Amino acid sequence: MWLRRGFFGWLFPSAFILPLWLFVAWLIFSRGGWAFVWVLFLAIPSVFIGQMILALLVRARGTVRAQRAVSWWDVAGFTIWHCLTISLGFYNTTWWAPVFILTVFVFVGLLWLVLWELWREAKPTAIVRYTSTGVGYIPAEQPTSSPTATVADPEVIVITEAKPPSAP
Repeated sequence: MWLRRGFFGWLFPSAFILPLWLFVAWLIFSRGGWAFVWVLFLAIPSVFIGQMILALLVRARGTVRAQRAVSWWDVAGFTIWHCLTISLGFYNTTWWAPVFILTVFVFVGLLWLVLWELWREAKPTAIVRYTSTGVGYIPAEQPTSSPTATVADPEVIVITEAKPPSAP
């Protein structure tokens, strides 16, 4: 549980730390002007905006807010995406392009995973109720009438409208 809570706390700071790492790594490894253009105009905004979107979608889930912990799927997805993003900061020309493509695919997959988890929790099959001890799931109401039970027909009153007499 401590690991899942740690990732819950890491979601928003990582939106600032990961882009900062890409900039600092560019300074450390001095990769030239074109890498700086890539870092400044593409990498920093896309990592920042992408991480903020993912963090907001994860925190939109009721169970995450109640438990203050992300799911294990979130832990796996964010670990892979953050490790790939950090590895991009080393700017190794032999493997940078494949890792970049893999990072983009992992981000798209993580986005779909987070949306799927949000959709799954938001389905009307269960009502989520928050208690002081945690989260309790209350199943949706079942129909009260069974097919074998017969209900007497209620009294039906039919009112017919009388037509006015026709004029000569």
